[in-house]
Amino acid sequence: MTDATSDEWDTTPLGSYRALRASLSTSTSTERPAAVATVTNVEGSAYRRPGAKLVVSASGDSTGAVTAGCLEDSVADVAAAVVDSGAPRTERFDLTNDAEGVWGMGLGCNGVVDILVEPVDESFRPAVDELEAKRTVVLATAVASTDPAVAVGDRTTLTGGGDGSPDRVARGRTGLPADVLDVLADEVDSLREAGRAATVTVETDAGAVDVFVDVLEPAPDLLVFGRQRDVDPVVRFGREAGFRVRVVTGRGGDADVDRFPDAHEVLPTRAPDLASAVDAPEHTYALLMSHNFVDDRLALDSLLETAVPYVGLMGPRKRFEEMREAFAEEGTPLERADLDRIATPVGLDLGGDHPSQIALSAVSELLAVHNGRDGGRLTDRAGPIHDRVARD
Repeated sequence: MTDATSDEWDTTPLGSYRALRASLSTSTSTERPAAVATVTNVEGSAYRRPGAKLVVSASGDSTGAVTAGCLEDSVADVAAAVVDSGAPRTERFDLTNDAEGVWGMGLGCNGVVDILVEPVDESFRPAVDELEAKRTVVLATAVASTDPAVAVGDRTTLTGGGDGSPDRVARGRTGLPADVLDVLADEVDSLREAGRAATVTVETDAGAVDVFVDVLEPAPDLLVFGRQRDVDPVVRFGREAGFRVRVVTGRGGDADVDRFPDAHEVLPTRAPDLASAVDAPEHTYALLMSHNFVDDRLALDSLLETAVPYVGLMGPRKRFEEMREAFAEEGTPLERADLDRIATPVGLDLGGDHPSQIALSAVSELLAVHNGRDGGRLTDRAGPIHDRVARD
């Protein structure tokens, strides 16, 4: 396995989670703790949506982004103050009346952004553990309160769910009161289902509490089967797009991490056993690009035994039709449910034929499928680019 050095402009959830994981290691030692800034609410135009994170390490280095660069320096200053005090706080940055463009700098940052800044402490540990286990987790954190029993930064981590009520874990900080969590339950379920984050206001007997419901989903896996040179740009683009990229070298290959330095993991698994490399099928997208007809067919057969939602097969449609005929001749014809998961040819219609252009097309389709989009031109999209969640 390889773990490349974190890029300070890695704005993907995977980049932020890895930075949090690393920060937990240093924050529990004698070193100065790190801080994390999270966008909790946006009004008007903003580059990032609720849930976006900036992790500021003990040394002052940062990973992620909460804007296009408009506020990062200011947020870093707040982060330093928060680490010194040990107390989380919410900052509001109003760029709508920034006549001199001091913050906006012409970068399109002309909205109102609320940002929760907090020290990295043990309250993040349950969430990081859940994400490592490829499970969705919810952080419910007070970001404003007029209830004297609740302070900004009080947090409960909600794990599990789906098959019943989620477990409520308070670690390292004061948890939210049970009555607040009870009121939040339906909203948490809705946001978890949608994979979104939002701030929800809960009225209590003693006041009101604004709770930021942060739905953290494990990074999607991109399983690439192949070891030819055209795999390299797919791995690079996949990593930059936020996928946990795992390369399976297949027949005659070995787990040479130096051959694929941008991959998170390199495996020598054989084509018929490819299903064994899938450890979280519902979060896995696969690309078969060994360019060997027999190996790709065996790999496809193995993957279709799992619940992966997408299997991309590199090559022309005619090649897949021949493969489909081979399945039928063997008495195992592909069912409609199988065909719905197979994409071939792979990619969006960008018109390129260079390996890097083909890789960009393929990863773009993967990202569109993962985000539930069709991959069309944004200029043709009516309404806002990002789906918005109204604040309660």
